[in-house]
Amino acid sequence: MSYESLSHSKWDCKYHVVFVPKYRKKVLYGKIRQFLGPVLHELAGQRRSKILEGHSVQDHVHMLIQILPKYAVSEVVGYIKGKSAIAVARQFSGRKNNFNGESFWARGYAVSTVGFEEEQIRKYIRNQEQLEGQGSGDNGEF
Repeated sequence: MSYESLSHSKWDCKYHVVFVPKYRKKVLYGKIRQFLGPVLHELAGQRRSKILEGHSVQDHVHMLIQILPKYAVSEVVGYIKGKSAIAVARQFSGRKNNFNGESFWARGYAVSTVGFEEEQIRKYIRNQEQLEGQGSGDNGEF
């Protein structure tokens, strides 16, 4: 296990986060799935976080994310969900402004801390397509 460092602390804060589209619609296929991966990585980077492992299935997203201890998990995940909803609306709905009230993602998310089980969680995230049963055939990694 490797620890990162800030000026006064050593840390290893990793979280397994799962969130779903509004009404659990099966919309995470094809172009949206390909578009979302780089967007989520970039948004995490803007909050000085890093997505270590990620996979999007037809109706939910799993990610293993490393977040600095000075940021709340809710702050980072809320930022990622909000800004990615705006990006999806801008790219796929044809609108260029007035994004108040865009709601691509459902409210809330599931999160658990990752300790020494990191490799098990990475394997679980990688195998989401098999666990889901049938898939679209495209790779949902990001």
